[in-house]
Amino acid sequence: MSPLPPPTTPLNQHSLRALEEWLLNLGAEPIDGDRCRWSLVTEAWTAELRLEREDLVVVWEDSDAAGSPCSLPYGLSRQDVTSAIQAGP
Repeated sequence: MSPLPPPTTPLNQHSLRALEEWLLNLGAEPIDGDRCRWSLVTEAWTAELRLEREDLVVVWEDSDAAGSPCSLPYGLSRQDVTSAIQAGP
């Protein structure tokens, strides 16, 4: 695997392969082999990550809230998106 761009690089400056590597590094797994839909499971919540045309859509689910969505523009840095995802719902 090739190294990822610096964390401050916007997601729209990443190759698809780099985005997949980043998601794998977060602990996400592709859903049903679909490279545009990923599942991330933590002790506190689960999330579906969808690589859509304009945004990365994250839908968190936990015991308190089912289906809390958030659209994160690809113009945001990988570091900021990682922080937003890991913060949870």
